[in-house]
Amino acid sequence: MTDNIHPSAQVDPRAIVDPSAVIGANCRVGPWTIIGAGVELGEGCDIRSHVVVKGPSRFGRNNTIYQFSTVGEDTPDLKYQGEPTQLLVGDNNIIREGVTIHRGTVQDQGKTIIGSHNLIMAYAHIGHDSVIGDHCILVNNASLAGHVTVGDWAILSGYALVHQYCAIGAHSFAGFGCGISKDVPAYVTVSGSPAEAKTINAEGLKRRGFSSDAIAAIRRAYKLIYRQGLTSEEAILRLQEMVVDTPEVQLLVDSLSQSKRGIVR
Repeated sequence: MTDNIHPSAQVDPRAIVDPSAVIGANCRVGPWTIIGAGVELGEGCDIRSHVVVKGPSRFGRNNTIYQFSTVGEDTPDLKYQGEPTQLLVGDNNIIREGVTIHRGTVQDQGKTIIGSHNLIMAYAHIGHDSVIGDHCILVNNASLAGHVTVGDWAILSGYALVHQYCAIGAHSFAGFGCGISKDVPAYVTVSGSPAEAKTINAEGLKRRGFSSDAIAAIRRAYKLIYRQGLTSEEAILRLQEMVVDTPEVQLLVDSLSQSKRGIVR
């Protein structure tokens, strides 16, 4: 056991751990797992069997990675030339079987970033330079191309595909098999391929404690954007008037004003 492995950590003797890797207190590393150079595991991480974790990568506390996942690997982006880019992961994430997550590229910020309390289900893919917020769910086989941003509490259903540089808004919901090539505003539910806006994610908002008044206001804001034939600029002006009484609408204002690809219609 090297000085970089905390005495309370449990590392299976069949695992391969690079001498430079840092294994925190109460971590577990399963058999036939590879922990590469430049990897840092925070306290309480549980890395199951047959996992490959490469660096430079830094993980917070209490992350669990299941078998056959490859996390922190080089991106296949042809512009990548072996630069020391990073993967940064927060706390309390669950990464299920067969997930692939790539580090960043120097053409962007050089980092792929995943927040805390996320559930990334089997065979999902998170491409280089993507930024995932907190409390997100990527269901089986959901895939993010490079440079994708996903806001807090967003849910991507199974086989949802997100084009590079798209932004998925906070509290939004993407249905099964969505093909998303434009930005999804906060709170909006989309479905189909190509994806189309359908309604707001009212059920998700109820579960997260949004008041009935706030949900009603968000529904009115949705109709203003999608049912009145307004341009994005016109909708932003109208939404800003609503923010005074319903601060939750600010997320919609931000979604529209920050959109670079245009929003899903």
